[in-house]
Amino acid sequence: MRRRLALVLAALALAVPAGATAAECPKTSLSAVEDEVMCPVCGTPLGLATEAPQAQREREFIRRQVDDCRSKDEIKAALVDEFGENVLALPGSDGFDLAAYLVPGLAVLLGAGAVGATAIGWRRSRTGAEQGTAAGPPDPGAAQRDRLQTDLDRYEL
Repeated sequence: MRRRLALVLAALALAVPAGATAAECPKTSLSAVEDEVMCPVCGTPLGLATEAPQAQREREFIRRQVDDCRSKDEIKAALVDEFGENVLALPGSDGFDLAAYLVPGLAVLLGAGAVGATAIGWRRSRTGAEQGTAAGPPDPGAAQRDRLQTDLDRYEL
């Protein structure tokens, strides 16, 4: 009985550190990192670069990093150290790279402003035209009515 108890306690003692190690290991995978890095030779996302030898070396490097229980950020930093800055799919968040985020946002805002200004101008011009139509044409004077009647009589209309 004591032997069984000792075996159970030994098994539990071995299982607890393994569980603690697994809990400390960040959950990342090759596919999670592949979406955010590129093949520096092909210039395409790593997930699409299937046959390039450089992409295969990069995937193997990522697999080793995942097996070593590295986080996604640690793996990306190691990729930059190993393969250079061109390996990252997203531009940096400072300096000239910041323009990659700001320019499209400004373009969308300017486009929305142009559409809004055009819509307001179009709405005002339609409202003005409808008001002019509702009032009708200006009333012709007596001289113009007589001239119109004379013309109609001449053409027998």
